[in-house]
Amino acid sequence: MMEVNPELREYVESHIIPRYDGFDKAHQCNHVQMVIRQSMELAERLQVDVNMAYAIAAYHDTGLCEGRELHHEVSARIIRADHELRRWFTEEQIEIMAEAVEDHRASSDHEPRSIYGRIVAEADRFIDPETIVRRTIQYGLDHYPTLSREEHFRRMVSHLKEKYGRGGYLHLWFDDSPNARRLHQLQDLIDDEAALRKLFFSYKN
Repeated sequence: MMEVNPELREYVESHIIPRYDGFDKAHQCNHVQMVIRQSMELAERLQVDVNMAYAIAAYHDTGLCEGRELHHEVSARIIRADHELRRWFTEEQIEIMAEAVEDHRASSDHEPRSIYGRIVAEADRFIDPETIVRRTIQYGLDHYPTLSREEHFRRMVSHLKEKYGRGGYLHLWFDDSPNARRLHQLQDLIDDEAALRKLFFSYKN
């Protein structure tokens, strides 16, 4: 198994990963650790620079410090501005890393510009049908408290279809990945409205 440079790992673990403690519950340290882990698995399989893949994963959501809407651009700016990274990477590598972070959003309107962008975009997803449905329900209840139960159900279905459904905007970049298999399972669930309804109405807030 390829190993990350120990000095790079020490810097990231002491100065970058702790930043996630201040973000929302879906983007704290357990999230970035998952993205790092999945990025490392993909980097090894694809035989690319493991240090670049590691750093990209670690920095990919650091821009949340300035809000969610443009966080991918802010994350890229943080990479470009971090002079410590010049200890391990060339300017060309840093630019590739910044572009990968810019390209990682599920709703991005263009394909990632490099294999590193595809790796972090894939690693940023963990397609678990039950978890995704539960989080969608929780988000709706938290943000739209005046909706009726049926209206919440319809909002959930609409969101799931728009993002995860067949033809949805979520794109996975590796057809043989575990995420791809789980996405097919989720799409089967989305297509089965009776099963979705049962799952929704069994949820207790």
